[in-house]
Amino acid sequence: MQPKNYCLRFYFIQSRKREALEEDMSSIEEDDTSLVEECLLEDERSRQYTGDGSVDFKGEPVLKQNTGNWRACPFILGNECCERLAYYGIAKNLVTYLITKLHEGNVTAASNVTTWQGTCYLSPLIGAFLADAYWGKYWTIAVFSTIYFFGMCTLTLSASIPALKPVECVGSVCPSATPAQYCVFFFGLYLIALGTGGIKPCVSSFGADQFDDTDPDERIKKGSFFNWFYFSINIGAIVSGSLIVWIQDNAGWGLGFGIPAVFMGLSILFFFSGTPLYRFQKPGGSPITRMCQVVVASFRKRNLEVPVDSSHLYETPEKISAIEGSRKLEHSDELTSLDKAAVVSDVERKSGHYSNPWRLCTVTQVEELKILIRMFPIWASGIVFSAAYAQLSTMFVEQGTMMDTSIGSFIIPPASLSTFDVISVIFWVPIYDRIIVPIARKFTGKEKGFTELQRMGIGLFISVLCMSTAAVVETKRLQLARELDLVDKAVAVPLSIAWQIPQYCLFGTAEVFTFIGRLEFFYDQSPDAMRSLCSALSLLTSSLGSYLSSFVLTVVSYLTTQGGQTGWIPDNLNEGHLDYFFWLLAGLSFLNFLVYVVCATRYKQKASL
Repeated sequence: MQPKNYCLRFYFIQSRKREALEEDMSSIEEDDTSLVEECLLEDERSRQYTGDGSVDFKGEPVLKQNTGNWRACPFILGNECCERLAYYGIAKNLVTYLITKLHEGNVTAASNVTTWQGTCYLSPLIGAFLADAYWGKYWTIAVFSTIYFFGMCTLTLSASIPALKPVECVGSVCPSATPAQYCVFFFGLYLIALGTGGIKPCVSSFGADQFDDTDPDERIKKGSFFNWFYFSINIGAIVSGSLIVWIQDNAGWGLGFGIPAVFMGLSILFFFSGTPLYRFQKPGGSPITRMCQVVVASFRKRNLEVPVDSSHLYETPEKISAIEGSRKLEHSDELTSLDKAAVVSDVERKSGHYSNPWRLCTVTQVEELKILIRMFPIWASGIVFSAAYAQLSTMFVEQGTMMDTSIGSFIIPPASLSTFDVISVIFWVPIYDRIIVPIARKFTGKEKGFTELQRMGIGLFISVLCMSTAAVVETKRLQLARELDLVDKAVAVPLSIAWQIPQYCLFGTAEVFTFIGRLEFFYDQSPDAMRSLCSALSLLTSSLGSYLSSFVLTVVSYLTTQGGQTGWIPDNLNEGHLDYFFWLLAGLSFLNFLVYVVCATRYKQKASL
């Protein structure tokens, strides 16, 4: 019996061991399963939040399904449409008010308008700096919109209150405005310049911030946003150029300035209404200071060698960048002299002190400056394009005045043909977004159909066609003037002004490619913490383009009037050769296009870690 009991006991012990082993294995499998499930749940939770570092109004991480995307865009697009309507409601007819109501001369009025418009395109640098460095885009838009609204109200009061309005002309006698009347009017006007400049570089980039860069679907939608953003600008412009201008000329300037002021108020209302839905990017400190730190640090370490292995360059060990609101940037092999700012010296390695950015910068900080330098040739190409664009309100109008402005029983003011430029933009934006992009996507494989660089290049080439078309029309006009013996007479040639429509429409098409592509390029390629500043730099090309146009005109006028010659652009255009001037701009635009192609093919895209 004893052996039998022993065997039973042995069998029982072995059974218990096997059961315990199976339980342990089961426990391990359960632990592994729970770990996998936990990782999957964590991954699922992370996908529910944005991956670009954006936060909500309270500074907390934001859920994708509750914020941003297209649900936030109607408020931003409505804000931009109303703001542009307000701006163009002042800008398009400002010279008329200065001449007819403030009794300024033609030259003084034109000078005041161009100075004000130049300020409107220079002041974005102020708003962009404050947005990127300290306030963030949302509060910058809020503050400068308020300044803008006060400027609109001041302007309306100056045109409505009798004491603030100059005395009306009596016959040919037009009393000048008093110093107080001038002060009130120009105070309001330059508050508007400060306000529009403060918000203009922020609105487009704030709208693009509503789409998560790390989400492929949202990244495609962001490309569409820029199209519709520019569309909303032109809707505001066409309403101002038609309805508001008519009200100012026929119903009075008080009402003509008051309506844009109301729309500016609506613009602010639209913007604040979307606050719970917005995604916000945190400001990263002064970008100018960071760039100066890279230059100073690299100069201090000019005698040090840059390591072959870029992983030896200094970068914070944390997953996030040391720059607030910015992702880490991947090291690039270009402009290696700047990499010396990120070289860790023996002194720093021994002391363990890496906190002085004037001596040691992170790779991300160095790459910020590299990106701006790489973007410079692309930025510069926009200056020549803007110089050609400036002809829409200058030489194209002059050309139109010397043509037959009657179409049937209607008399068409030459300046009103710029409406066809706006109509062309409004027509082409939805065509591009809904038809051209899907077709191009099938051929290029690009999610946006064309890259931003390709899109801008197409627009630059179309601008060459536009200036060539204007030159051909002018050649035909001058030929007709010679045939009818009108060369010595400063009268319009019987060639319909409708022949100008193609050149306006072509430039509208070029805008859809170049201006919108430029907006998207400067947003996508700029460092995260410098997007407003880069948007402001892109706007600066419009101002510099106007200056370039004036410079070319001055040089052409000087060179072609030597030796008593009539010149290309005399007061009587029938005696001149405006067609040569248009061909010159076409040539400059083509040369600009060729240089752009070379720079674009060599451009290295920004890479985030």
